[in-house]
Amino acid sequence: MQGGSSGIGYGLKYQARCISDVKADTDHTSFLTGTLSLKEENEVHLLRLSSGGSELVCEGLFSHPNEIWDLASCPFDQRIFSTVFSSGESFGAAIWQIPEPYGQSNSSTLDCVASLDAHVGKINCVLWCPSGKSDKLISMDEQNLVLWSLDSSKKIAEVVSKETAGMRHSLSGGAWNPHDVNSMAATSESSIQFWDLRTMKNVNSIERAHVRNVDYNTKREHILVTADDESGIHIWDLRKAKVPVQELPGHTHWTWAVRCNPEYEELILSVGTDSAVNLWFASASSENQASERSAEASRQRVNPLLNSYTDYEDSVYGLAWSSREPWIFASLSYDGRVVIESVKPFLPRR
Repeated sequence: MQGGSSGIGYGLKYQARCISDVKADTDHTSFLTGTLSLKEENEVHLLRLSSGGSELVCEGLFSHPNEIWDLASCPFDQRIFSTVFSSGESFGAAIWQIPEPYGQSNSSTLDCVASLDAHVGKINCVLWCPSGKSDKLISMDEQNLVLWSLDSSKKIAEVVSKETAGMRHSLSGGAWNPHDVNSMAATSESSIQFWDLRTMKNVNSIERAHVRNVDYNTKREHILVTADDESGIHIWDLRKAKVPVQELPGHTHWTWAVRCNPEYEELILSVGTDSAVNLWFASASSENQASERSAEASRQRVNPLLNSYTDYEDSVYGLAWSSREPWIFASLSYDGRVVIESVKPFLPRR
């Protein structure tokens, strides 16, 4: 199914690549996004969906010193988030806190909680532990994984352990396993690596070239979804990971990111450099489920693409489901356009 966009839009002043759901904000549907301007002072925008769901409002505007390449909101404190940034060829990563009070009338200065300064070279991402109020987080460059312990009240981040992935592997990103806080998946040029964070060792891998992005299904243990540069989207059962259990066509150009819905296990979003956001139905039904649901799943497998949102003029890089209202998602195209959409018409019957 092809469609334009009936979503709610918001324009950033500069180009941008990353957007994050503010999971810790249980009172509002909120997102954080940051800009990527080489010459101008960059900005972080705190966006909230109005109570009626008809308007996207900027609740806070904050200056950020460098180009933002990655942004992730702290899962237990709505005022804290991480960024990966660059200034020319130099990369850095830091934890920031939104000051109080704040507003959009003037650009406020963020408080730097801690600098994640254990890296040399290009930093790819920062991952927050998905379980509860954990003080652990991971930063990743092309060769190394670093596990940190954060004390935001004392503004200290300490290295717990650091390990190299080896010269043969150039790490590009990853995801923390929501079902096992001691496990994470990391993507590289030639494989998906699975790391035990207690020993900081690579304990398993799937040989797969050019995996761009990875996400765990939060409702189904052992299920992993990957976005490949040229070959679309693959769904893996990690108990039998030699071949994917399902393949989705992806995008007409590079598939850039995939996100599993936090509540509806069959729904997957993807974005790509073809200026589109695709909503997929990936059947998770088993043989012993009710025949009606199995019949519906069979129909969906024939055409797994539920909808394609195509009202964009540039590549779409940023993507985030709302954890508070899991039928809502935010997307971000490179020209700085944020769009909020609802997938309520496509929710699976329960």
